Amino acid sequence: MQAAWFSKPVVVSVGVAGATRNLSNTQQAIELLTTHWRDAGSPKHQSALRACRRATNGDVPPDIARQAFVEAAREAPHPGRVVCRDQAASG
Repeated sequence: MQAAWFSKPVVVSVGVAGATRNLSNTQQAIELLTTHWRDAGSPKHQSALRACRRATNGDVPPDIARQAFVEAAREAPHPGRVVCRDQAASG
């Protein structure tokens, strides 16, 4: 599997300390979804993980996966959550 690159990175804050990460591709998003996600298994989390894997396989455009990731990040519970700071995908 090869990473599919987003047209624009997604900036997220991870964990209680809020460490900032810039996710530029599907492999980075998959790693975050599988290892640092507090609400793993929610419908949006599963949708994001599926979309990132499909984009990695070349089945969907990377920015479809990016949008699914942003939506999942916005619903993640707090504290210790992934907080999306993506301004471009709002609205």
